[in-house]
Amino acid sequence: MSLQEYIPFYKRNLKVAGPVMLTQLGAAMAGIIDSIMVGHFGTTELAAVSFANSIFFTAMVFAFGALMGVTPLVGYAYVQEKIERVGSLFRSGFLFALILSLVLTALLAAFYWVFPYMGQDQDLIRVATPYYFLATVSTLPFLLGHYAKQFLEGLGNTFVAMVVTITLNLVNIPLNWIFIFGHCGAPAMGATGAGVATLIIRLLQPLCLYLVLFLSARWRKYVRVGKCSGRTAWEVAKLGLPIGLQQTMEIVAFTGSVTLVGWISKEAVAAHQIANHLSDLTFMVSCGIGAATTIRVAHQYGAGKIYEMRMAAKASLHLGLVWSLFGAAVMIGGCRLIPLAFTSDPEVIEIASALLILSGLFQISDAMQCIGGAMLRGIADVKVPVVIAFIAYIVIALPLGYLLMFPCGMGVRGMWVAFIVGLTTAAVLLHMRFWRIAPKVQQQ
Repeated sequence: MSLQEYIPFYKRNLKVAGPVMLTQLGAAMAGIIDSIMVGHFGTTELAAVSFANSIFFTAMVFAFGALMGVTPLVGYAYVQEKIERVGSLFRSGFLFALILSLVLTALLAAFYWVFPYMGQDQDLIRVATPYYFLATVSTLPFLLGHYAKQFLEGLGNTFVAMVVTITLNLVNIPLNWIFIFGHCGAPAMGATGAGVATLIIRLLQPLCLYLVLFLSARWRKYVRVGKCSGRTAWEVAKLGLPIGLQQTMEIVAFTGSVTLVGWISKEAVAAHQIANHLSDLTFMVSCGIGAATTIRVAHQYGAGKIYEMRMAAKASLHLGLVWSLFGAAVMIGGCRLIPLAFTSDPEVIEIASALLILSGLFQISDAMQCIGGAMLRGIADVKVPVVIAFIAYIVIALPLGYLLMFPCGMGVRGMWVAFIVGLTTAAVLLHMRFWRIAPKVQQQ
């Protein structure tokens, strides 16, 4: 097919993806700014925030995936103009989000007792503990806000979450300055101060999003009708939980890598976190393209437009490929300069520079596996991707990372080589799955 035939699909995908990209970038930038500011407070603080977040976001990535189940369901009902159905999904999905938030809060709180047995530096644990506590407290508002975002995406609106996220992340910078370094009468709290600032932002996010949903003339008709039912809540959970498991497989590999790297040194953990942050930054754009893919595929699927569904999927592939090549070029080209923004520790800078080259190399695989999973979510195919993720990340990436890091003597670089192998495996299998079953998809 000619490029001219794809242009309308590029435009439609980007119209949806643009705000999501900025939202995801804003969220990633908040973490990067935290790390930059905490890193200049001290290397131990940077490593502690990395360690605490690796555990916290393992749970959050599962929850984010589980809450994605509402997006295609709302998308199908929205394009079919079933307002009562959309309202029922909103209320029932909110119940599921509330229960999920409470369960994860309890599990995260219980995990605190495992800290002393994870083989980490004691200074790191001492600094990480209060930051982790504040992150745990933020779980409920954080996930309820994320649920509102997923619901709006099902309606095809990605602009509201973008505005709220970017605005609050701008507010987060002065809050960090106040609480991390001790200004405006506040004591200098280091990593704990970053946790306080983050908690404030996560309390404000759901307040803003739900005010928009209930007060906006455009959206309130969808949230003031319909009944909350356990059956519909289970429908959301049944679709969302496998998505959560799929995404958790990947984050478990990354979280496990932080623990393994912690066996080397706190400098290695800090360098690993710098490379992770840059990967997260580029990955957030891929996630934006992926979110748009799910929305566009779900809307076309719900309307029974199979050709348009396939074209939207192909357009996302092209956009993801272009972006990943750009991200790789920036990381590899700036591998010596980028770490300087995070730390002045020469050992951390040296390790991080090498990791950024490897991180740049896996950008294409990372983007392709993200978009492949998003395509399958758009047609509600969520069970097989869990198996694919288990094979790619748990069976392949983590064990290979351990072998390359320690028996093979590659150190932290071995973990990143293993990431490349795992992500490539996932990307290939997910795309094979989508293009094999897509022609068989029929309107529900």
